[in-house]
Amino acid sequence: MSDFVVDPRLVADSYPITELPLCQLRLMDDARYPWLMLIPRRAEVSEVYDLSEQDQQQLWREATRIGKALKAYASGDKLNIASLGNMVAQLHIHVIVRHQGDPAWPGPVWGQGQATPYDKDSLAATKDRILALAGGLSFKG
Repeated sequence: MSDFVVDPRLVADSYPITELPLCQLRLMDDARYPWLMLIPRRAEVSEVYDLSEQDQQQLWREATRIGKALKAYASGDKLNIASLGNMVAQLHIHVIVRHQGDPAWPGPVWGQGQATPYDKDSLAATKDRILALAGGLSFKG
């Protein structure tokens, strides 16, 4: 949609990876966690119920398929999928792979310590791996 714009706060905290059928896939700038974000490319959407039923199904399909692949790739112990929106109202879904013993385990990642930004080389390599991971998935019903 031409009037879809990503909230500047989400842009500041993440890097674009690719466009899925519904969502823009972004990598959160915190190398402590395998952490992706899905942002439905729909204008002025703040809640899941603001999406059509078809888009709701597609959102869940994209979140679960990318999450399953990321968890397998990162050899994670738990997959967290969450939509909070308290700080940024624009609908966005966090897809985070957790490991027992990670810096925030077993609590939530939000507000725990300082983010570890990606350096230039690890960012490029991580983006390439996530793009390859997403490219190997089917996001259709």
